[in-house]
Amino acid sequence: QVQLVESGGGLVQAGGSLRLSCAASGRTFSSLYMDWYRQAPGKEREFVASINWSGGVTSYAASVKGRFTISRDNAKNTVYLQMNDLKPEDTAIYYCRASSGTLTYWGTGIQVTVSS
Repeated sequence: QVQLVESGGGLVQAGGSLRLSCAASGRTFSSLYMDWYRQAPGKEREFVASINWSGGVTSYAASVKGRFTISRDNAKNTVYLQMNDLKPEDTAIYYCRASSGTLTYWGTGIQVTVSS
């Protein structure tokens, strides 16, 4: 079992920055593949970014590429999402997800609101 707790969300003006954190516990963090997803009101949950166990391989949705950066600190059991140049369309609940083989675990989500 893996427990995930997101933090760092909030309200920011367009063009601003936020850094989300996701702290994991319950399993060897360095064995987990980590992702960020988001869900805007009235929309389906969508992929934002992913990072492999070592941090050497990352992937981004086209809508955030060049603005968001995913990273991880295996010593702190934490994955981060640095979000720059935020836009109103980035407003959503952001979820952290951990994967290991066929098992996946989700955090409870954290609100990010970008005002225009």
